[in-house]
Amino acid sequence: MPKPSAMSPLSPLPRPGVTTPASEVLLVLAHPAMERSRANKAMAGAAHGAAGVTLVDLYEIYPDFAIDVAAEQDRLLASSAVVVQFPLYWYSTPALLKEWFDLVWLHGFAYGRGGTALKGKRLMAACSTGGGGEAYDRKGANRFTIAEFLRPLEQTAALCGMGWEPPFVLHASAVKSEAALARGVASAKYDMLMELL
Repeated sequence: MPKPSAMSPLSPLPRPGVTTPASEVLLVLAHPAMERSRANKAMAGAAHGAAGVTLVDLYEIYPDFAIDVAAEQDRLLASSAVVVQFPLYWYSTPALLKEWFDLVWLHGFAYGRGGTALKGKRLMAACSTGGGGEAYDRKGANRFTIAEFLRPLEQTAALCGMGWEPPFVLHASAVKSEAALARGVASAKYDMLMELL
């Protein structure tokens, strides 16, 4: 397993027979080029070290996409809320986050017959966009609202019996100054993460 970076603390994978300690919020970070990210580094940094938050960087621990399904399901079971953090790439999540949902949130575990493991938990998206907020409007360049682009995640929460929390979106992240990024991350909207605790 690759060594975790300072910005991407990882909770240890559970060993057979060892119970995973409970955390309130599981923050699942998925950025394929974190070394070039300013916004997602700032967002992850804001959550780093927060009591009750377990931060997992998927691209750091699964660079080969070989996801440890049992370990990830244990993390989900140990949390009461899940935040998925990612840059909005081509109007969707990065590939590894989609793979994580596909392999970990299985029928019989997350939904379907006997699939009640996530029922009653909460799901939230925290994402960054390259374009400004005005681009995510019916009359904007992207023609749809950010809520519409995140609708698959909202429906995933509904299918699994989870509550859907309003997303945190950091717009125009590619062009913001460091000071503007810091203000955005510290905004009341990002404090929603703390409200999940």
